[in-house]
Amino acid sequence: MLAHYTKGNALTVQKTLGQKSILNTMKYIHTIEFKDDDFDETVATTSEEVRQLPKTEWEKYDEMATNEATIHFYRKPKRFGGLQ
Repeated sequence: MLAHYTKGNALTVQKTLGQKSILNTMKYIHTIEFKDDDFDETVATTSEEVRQLPKTEWEKYDEMATNEATIHFYRKPKRFGGLQ
């Protein structure tokens, strides 16, 4: 989760986990696969929400147009292990 939360930043993962070799860190990072339930999800329907969500660590992954509005789907990795 830390690798995904930091968008694959191996140096941050290495430092946080106290690993001495970046090669060991990379060995584990590339094997990680995430399921849809590893994420919190939300939607944005107003232009203000669309502007604000990316500023608060939400990542847009889809959108859907309806007759009334465009719905923007966002997600972010679930929090874990006390890391905020």
